[in-house]
Amino acid sequence: MNEILGYLGWGLMLGLAGVGSAFGTTIAGNAAEGALKKNKEKSSSYMILSALPATQGLYGFVAFLMWMGKDFAAQGPMLFAVGIAVGLVCLFSAIRQGQVCANGIAGIAAGHDVQTNTMIYAALPEFYAILALVGALMV
Repeated sequence: MNEILGYLGWGLMLGLAGVGSAFGTTIAGNAAEGALKKNKEKSSSYMILSALPATQGLYGFVAFLMWMGKDFAAQGPMLFAVGIAVGLVCLFSAIRQGQVCANGIAGIAAGHDVQTNTMIYAALPEFYAILALVGALMV
């Protein structure tokens, strides 16, 4: 049973973080597609903001790699708990970051100079994904 919990936690760690990044980047990407219709000249700003939520998937992948080779029979329940924690934090962080970036993209398309501020605001939910990764590495 411990091994099953360990592998399940290991998979959730990677899977939920990846799903969050997929959702977050498409939320911002959809806003970028709409913004291109208003102001094509700012496409590089849209692209930068659309890519930000992809980082949570990387954090999940790093945690996944760091837990590779662990004894799942002995550490299964702990790995399950860590996997759920990292996966959920990265999932919600990426989705919310995608929403912040989408709003910034809409602001840029409307003619406002908000790229720097949007990147700062988008870094706030990412901070929690970084904390989850650090916590997973410290366990």
